[in-house]
Amino acid sequence: MNDSCWEDASDLLTPNSLAKQRWQSLASNLRSHRIQKQTIHGATVLDFGVQVKGSLEAGVALAEGCMGGLANVQVVPQSDPALVAANAVTVNVDLPLLSCLGCQYAGWPVSHEKYFAMGSGPMRLLRGKEDVLQEYQLADVPRCAEVAGVLESDHLPTDQIIELIAADCQVRPDQLTLAVAPSTSIAGTVQVVARSVETAMHKLHDLKFDLNTVVSGSAIAPLPPPAKPGDSVAGIGRTNDAMLYGATVTLWVDCSDDAIESVFQQMPSCSSKDYGQPFAKIFADYKYDFYQVDPALFSPAVVHFHNLATGKTFSAGKLNPAVMRASFGMGS
Repeated sequence: MNDSCWEDASDLLTPNSLAKQRWQSLASNLRSHRIQKQTIHGATVLDFGVQVKGSLEAGVALAEGCMGGLANVQVVPQSDPALVAANAVTVNVDLPLLSCLGCQYAGWPVSHEKYFAMGSGPMRLLRGKEDVLQEYQLADVPRCAEVAGVLESDHLPTDQIIELIAADCQVRPDQLTLAVAPSTSIAGTVQVVARSVETAMHKLHDLKFDLNTVVSGSAIAPLPPPAKPGDSVAGIGRTNDAMLYGATVTLWVDCSDDAIESVFQQMPSCSSKDYGQPFAKIFADYKYDFYQVDPALFSPAVVHFHNLATGKTFSAGKLNPAVMRASFGMGS
C-alpha cells in the first residue's frame, strides 16, 4: 500500500486533550480514587494528594496525563531483590521525544510570591518558552481549547498562579485543568518515579545526542515508600534515588553505532562525581541548591540501547540496592 495514504500520526495528536481525557476517566468515582475536584479562579483543579490521600491508580493516571496521554504506566509487583521495594513503576512510550521532553519534563518553575511548584505536563507545549521545545519544534495545536498541566507542590494553586499559567499558555483560566500532588503523596511518588525514560532523554540531550533518532523507550524503577507528609526533601530524595540507583531504561534508536558509542558510557548515574550517597544527603551538602549538584547524576542507574539500524545492543550502569535501602529507611 502506498505510504502516502497514511497520515503522520503526530499530526493528529493533541496531548493536552489526551491528558484531560485520561484524568476525566477517574471522574466517575473520585471518592474511590481519593481525588478531589474543585474550581479555583475558573480553572479545574484536581487534588491528587494535597488535602486527600490519593491512590496508586490516581498516580498512574497522573503520570500518564503528565506524558500527554502518549504512554503506558503501571504499578507492578516485582521479585528482584536488587530493586529493594516490593513494587515497581513501569513505563512504555513510543513517542519519547514528544511525550517525555515535550510534556513530562518538569521544565517550568511556577512561582508567585510564596507559592512555588515545578510545572510539567503538556501545558508546556503551549507555553513554548523552553529551549528544548524550540530546538525540536515541539508544540500542541495552536489555540488549544483544553490545557492540562501538573504541579508538584504541597499546596493547591492560588488565583495568581492560575492567572500566570493561563497567561503564559495564552488561554482563559476556565480552559485550564491542573493536577496537583506533592512528592510525599502516593500519587506524587508514582508520578515522579515514572520519569525514568524522561531522565534518560534529558541526559541524552545534555550529551548532544540527536533525540529524533530515539524511536521508543521502556523503563522499570522501584516504587519507594512515600516520605513523611511535609518532608519534601525526603520525598524528592526517595523518588530521585529510585531512578538514580534503581531504574533500568531501554531505548530503541535508529542511528549509527558511532553515535551510541560516543554517549552510552556517560549515560548512567554512576558516571557522576556525586554518585554513591542518598540524594537527600547530596542535596543537603549543596545547601539544597539543585544547580550545584553535578548534572551528570540525574540519569537512570542502567541504560540499554538497541540499535534498529545495526542490530547491536549497548549497555552501561549498575543497580545500587544499598543506597536505596538507606534512602527508603529500610536499614542494611
